[in-house]
Amino acid sequence: MDRFLEMQTFAAVVDAGSFVKAADVLEMSKAAVSRHVGELETRLGVRLLHRTTRRLSLTEEGEVFYQRCRELLSGLEEAEAELDSRSAAARGLLRVNAPVTFGIRHLAPLWGAFREQHPQVQLDVTLSDRTVDLVEEGYDLAIRIASLPASTLVSKRLASTRMVLCASPVYLQARGVPEHPLELAGHDIISYSYLATRDEWHFDGPGGPVSVKTAPVMHTNSGDTCRAAALAHQGIILQPTFLVGSDLVSGALVELMPEFRSLEFGIFAMYPTRKHVAPKVRALVDFLARQFAETPLV
Repeated sequence: MDRFLEMQTFAAVVDAGSFVKAADVLEMSKAAVSRHVGELETRLGVRLLHRTTRRLSLTEEGEVFYQRCRELLSGLEEAEAELDSRSAAARGLLRVNAPVTFGIRHLAPLWGAFREQHPQVQLDVTLSDRTVDLVEEGYDLAIRIASLPASTLVSKRLASTRMVLCASPVYLQARGVPEHPLELAGHDIISYSYLATRDEWHFDGPGGPVSVKTAPVMHTNSGDTCRAAALAHQGIILQPTFLVGSDLVSGALVELMPEFRSLEFGIFAMYPTRKHVAPKVRALVDFLARQFAETPLV
């Protein structure tokens, strides 16, 4: 006997509330439905259903087995849906949300290549540093930079980034090179307003955690403005490697106190559900994963 058919029939009876209704759903005779459920109970050696002339109800064993059947059947449906989404053509409007700086620097150069591979997809890309509600605001996918992905969403890790202290050589020559985070209190600080800890910066160093309350000469809600100020020799910044990595490589900015580590984040592609993922969403997630694997962030 086909175990899958037995489970499918049993679950259909429970969901429908009767053998007759389950037979209609499954497009088989009532006798066949009764036989499948009876053979399942015989094979398991337990009664799964209480049967009366008026109603059906689950036994204690039936309740446990029904929940497991539902999990297995749902898993199979998800697997089939995923295969369907991978094989179907990506098409239609794809609404994407991403942080401003990351979207400009690292996503904007990729949209042309994505469209060449998927010409039937129309992109609607919104850049914003606030956390949008994907479902409420109608986004298909969002790029999030966070320590951990949101538990209510499905996520795919694309890359990693870390916050680094840095300043220009000209500034450091004029003001000196700090050797410990506590020395930052005596330096000009360019502060990023959206940093969760605001003006109090935290580090893990050789001797353990260190916190310092900075006194910024400038606040801004733009990472690009922080970078520009540092390049103009205005002070020290704490910004992610995806923003200042190329400046560190070129020497325009110098990393300070690398032995004192600050925050590290994952860069995630996030979408609302694992079930019935649209081909256009699957295509973009796979495309971005390949791109960042082939060309890691600096």
